[in-house]
Amino acid sequence: MSDAKLNTASDLATLTQHFGIILGTERFDDCVTFYRDILGLPLWFEKDGLCCLRFGGGYLMIETGGHARDTRKPNSENPTMLRFNVMDVPAVAETLRARGITVDVRTFAWGTVGTFTDPDGNACEIKNADDPFFLGSECC
Repeated sequence: MSDAKLNTASDLATLTQHFGIILGTERFDDCVTFYRDILGLPLWFEKDGLCCLRFGGGYLMIETGGHARDTRKPNSENPTMLRFNVMDVPAVAETLRARGITVDVRTFAWGTVGTFTDPDGNACEIKNADDPFFLGSECC
């Protein structure tokens, strides 16, 4: 970045009204059911071929036009992971398992995560929100 500071009145983050993620899916109906009904993301609106769900302070827009896999997509196909920061990873993992989702919980020096996939093979993850990195931070 140059020595000149960005004008906060024109920073994209300041000008943005809503942040969102658009997820192209092949198994559209299954993915809508997964994110809306199984994970419980609140519906914002629906139109033909897309479903927009609340995703924290932003949205997750599910559309058609993606490519599905029966297993987790490798990073070469989809290097993005949807992250849900929760207070109790093991408890949330058990809730997801009771809803038919396979969750792989692992603990690392930097925190505990539970990884799972949506019906198209896209990676999702729950992470401990009590991580000191997130506490007291405006980030997440």
